Amino acid sequence: MNDTVRKTAGELAALRREMITDALRSRPLPPLPPLPRDYLPAHVSDRGRQALRWLPHGLFGLVAALVFWQSWSVYGVEQGGNDGASQAGIFLGVALTGSLVLVLFRPMAAWWLSLAVIPAAAVLDDRADGWPFAGPLFFSHLTVMALVTLRTRPVVAVVMWLATLGMGNLILLNAHRELYMTENVAEFSARSAIVLTCVLLLRAYLDARGSAAASRTETLAEQSRRTELEERTTIARELHDVVAHHMSVIAIQAEAAPYRVAHTPPELAASFVTIRENAVAALTELRRVLGVIRVPDDEDGGAPEAPQPTLDDLGALLDNVRHAGQPVELVRVGAPRELPQGVELSAYRIVQEALSNALRHAPGADTRVELAYVPGGLAVRIVNGPVDGPGARTAGHAPVGIGNGHGITGMRERVAMLDGELAVGPADDGGYAVDVWLPAPARVADGHPGTGREPAAARPDTGAEETA
Repeated sequence: MNDTVRKTAGELAALRREMITDALRSRPLPPLPPLPRDYLPAHVSDRGRQALRWLPHGLFGLVAALVFWQSWSVYGVEQGGNDGASQAGIFLGVALTGSLVLVLFRPMAAWWLSLAVIPAAAVLDDRADGWPFAGPLFFSHLTVMALVTLRTRPVVAVVMWLATLGMGNLILLNAHRELYMTENVAEFSARSAIVLTCVLLLRAYLDARGSAAASRTETLAEQSRRTELEERTTIARELHDVVAHHMSVIAIQAEAAPYRVAHTPPELAASFVTIRENAVAALTELRRVLGVIRVPDDEDGGAPEAPQPTLDDLGALLDNVRHAGQPVELVRVGAPRELPQGVELSAYRIVQEALSNALRHAPGADTRVELAYVPGGLAVRIVNGPVDGPGARTAGHAPVGIGNGHGITGMRERVAMLDGELAVGPADDGGYAVDVWLPAPARVADGHPGTGREPAAARPDTGAEETA
């Protein structure tokens, strides 16, 4: 019971603050949102588009001018046109016009002004047809109530409606009017109830639409964040496999090194032991960190310990794509050389994702994969041609956050990790292209552990082009 009382007291305090304490608070009516160019004729300039945003304000200025003219006509000319009637008409016209203009900036103050005009009109001229809510007053006060309802809480609309009806009935009781005169108040009561109900429904619709748009935006942002986290987790797992391989080699070689030399000095043997212990400790820490982010095997597609792919595995990848109905060509420019495993893995994954996007969004289009080995690194380009047909898309790749949840987001993560560059966009022929630059300076092969392929220094860089 106490909670109900406190809640009621709080609602009454909020209502008093909104209608009385903060009645003069500025709450200007915002302009319309920018109109898309597709909705307007081509000859409309940007300045014209901006001017159209203030169309409601201009319309209310016109309505206010019409109300002033109608008020002077009803309260002045039709009541004899004498000086007193003319002055009353001008006064009431200014008051009603002022309330219509004020509602655009201070809605609650405009309603109080419009409410005060009702008894003023009854006192200044009680001969107007439709008394006490004569024609211009009827329209003006109802318009002010509708605009205030559109920009305040629903309970305020109920209070305004009750206060207006109370004011009208109080005027009738004070004037001891005949019964037929109360029909004017009853008519205003019914029409204002219908109008305010429609306005409340419109506001509920707009609020629901705004909430849905905000929720949709938040959902897209959350999906984008989740995509980044998932892709970073995938990259972390793959890098773990690459780093763990090298650390295992270090540990094994450090353990075997003392047995390769006869009469190994104790100091050197102790150093090899320390190297091996540190390598094993690093492997343990890697596995511990990976255990936090690794997806269970049944969710990871199986074979989590399988060797990570390199550019030598592109042939099998392209064969799978061709079997799916996508014509794809592989072109190598320059002499292939040894690259860091992280670069090879990232290049392979980028090609894999780009081909997957081409299959989804440009099925059947001619696709080309180019690998250019240059002294400073590796340039990768995946481009698909245009697709003909009703389901064709000019851009063969999904934008960020669309598709399988990774797409270009994953490419950006991998390229950023290697301090590379990524460019995606429509190709000149109407297809879509992905251009990647991965820095990987050439290394001296002497004494450097290789990957099983012939070192770069052992091959001449002929710049030949190989097509698969």
